[in-house]
Amino acid sequence: MKKIFLLINLFFSLIAFSQNEQLAMNYFDKGDFEKAVVSFEQLAKEQPGNSLYLQKLVESYQQLQQYDKAQLILEERMKRSPMANLFVELGYNYQLQKNQVKAKKYYEEAIEKVKEVPGYVYLVANAFEKKVLLDYAVETYKLALKLDPKLKFSFQLAVIYGQQGKTDLMIDTFLDEAFENPTTLIMIQNQLSRFMTEESAETSFNASLRKALLVRAQKNQDIFWNQFLSWFYVTQKEYSKAFIQEKAIYRREPESLSSIVNLGQLSLDENEEETAQEIFSFVLENTQDIDLKILSNYYLMDFKIKKAQEKNYIAIKSELEKLMKEFGVSPYSLSLQILQAHFETFNIKNPEGGKAILKRTLELPLNNYQKSDAKMELADILLYEEKFNQALIYYSQIEEDLKNDEIGHEASLKAAKTSYFKTDFDWALKQFKELKSASTQLIANDALELFLLINDNTVADSTQVGLKKFARGDYLLYQNKNTEALAQFQSILKDYKGQEIEDETLLRIGETYQKMGNFTEALAQYQSIIDNHKDGIYIDEALYFSAEIYNLQLKDPEKAKPLYEKILFEHEDSIYFVDARKKFRQLRGDANL
Repeated sequence: MKKIFLLINLFFSLIAFSQNEQLAMNYFDKGDFEKAVVSFEQLAKEQPGNSLYLQKLVESYQQLQQYDKAQLILEERMKRSPMANLFVELGYNYQLQKNQVKAKKYYEEAIEKVKEVPGYVYLVANAFEKKVLLDYAVETYKLALKLDPKLKFSFQLAVIYGQQGKTDLMIDTFLDEAFENPTTLIMIQNQLSRFMTEESAETSFNASLRKALLVRAQKNQDIFWNQFLSWFYVTQKEYSKAFIQEKAIYRREPESLSSIVNLGQLSLDENEEETAQEIFSFVLENTQDIDLKILSNYYLMDFKIKKAQEKNYIAIKSELEKLMKEFGVSPYSLSLQILQAHFETFNIKNPEGGKAILKRTLELPLNNYQKSDAKMELADILLYEEKFNQALIYYSQIEEDLKNDEIGHEASLKAAKTSYFKTDFDWALKQFKELKSASTQLIANDALELFLLINDNTVADSTQVGLKKFARGDYLLYQNKNTEALAQFQSILKDYKGQEIEDETLLRIGETYQKMGNFTEALAQYQSIIDNHKDGIYIDEALYFSAEIYNLQLKDPEKAKPLYEKILFEHEDSIYFVDARKKFRQLRGDANL
């Protein structure tokens, strides 16, 4: 029984002690150093061997400018346990008092301790780093290396060089360390990434890092440098240059093809479609792996379909049928089956053919994710047919099966769009409101755009007549009926000139012309937004889409540059800001790009 009481007592004592520690830390963090002193003094009495409490007590006294009390604690501590780092602490206490002579004396004594015992380097150098006495930290590490070459401090030195602004020295040290000790590669790349994202260093630092990597790759033909360069180009979203490095790696390590596939997928995600096409063509030429062949064929056919004109459809249909014969109808060829069904419906305008393909697909032994992918496409086809309620049933099934998954969220967005297309705006508005905070940025952006569209135009027009016409136009776009959609939006523009819905309509007309390849008319619509709706929510999109047409389609960078620049200076909160900044700098000819 006594043991139980003792254990209970010990338990509550530990709780109380923990609470006292937390209280002391709170006082310190809030800058209430007088109360922190009282709390840490009590804690230090109860646990005199706890270095954290003593350190915090010293720092509290220093904040209160009670340097004599801080010194007394440090000297008493040194008598009990003469640790080398305490010389740094004493020196720093004098430095705070502007006594540089004594401060330097103690710092040098700390370094002398390392001469006696090289193992003290960790304590001393770390103490210098914490006090941001970086020159002394470097001196300590270098001394220890001289005394014992087996010690390794390249990583620590590189970090300090970065803090000192000696970025070239930091780069060289990190790269040498990564090559000698590949286990540190991820940590080193993470450290370098911090500097690569800093605004002030974007030009000079990235250029220096690239140069250093290229020099090493030329001098040393080790595959390691190709891999490092590939990583660098991927971080810069220069996927074509990364591909050059990946091909060099593949020539020496043919098993590395999967990393090339990953690069192709990254290229697609960033809309670098031509690079992706080149990558997947390369994969097809160099693999016998069925999965990789199916994946590459899928992406190449998808790319071909997006770029195709109606006259190419018969040839594409034949190609898809040929691929299905080659790979067979199985769970492995699921992506090709879904693509074939989509093409039949949205391009050939044969939804019955698309549904027949998917019904056959759903009879296969599919896992949950595969089944959801097939159901999603089937729901899309039912939506195409204006079978709104049937489509909603399938979207709801996917939502239920994959509640917290990205695919589940995508199904939720499509369900909300279905409600929007069928003009059930109240329900759609509720769904879009929830999806605005979705973890996937693309889903959140789409939801926000449609939420604002419905909300703003419901307030402006309680009858929702204009909004219903607009939703019909969007639905025609969904069906890939671009000419009909264009006519619908142009009629809205005519009937609702000067009203809330005007700028949205101009944007849609511009997007539709752009989709149809009529870039002159697209630019005219975007320019109308720029000229007449400067305070509207679509101004940044009009600027960005115009810049993209001039840059990518019309090959007129001089007209693209001021549009990208306008986004940078006037629309910092735009979702296009980062991309606009990168492309502006590319066109300007910045060295790191």
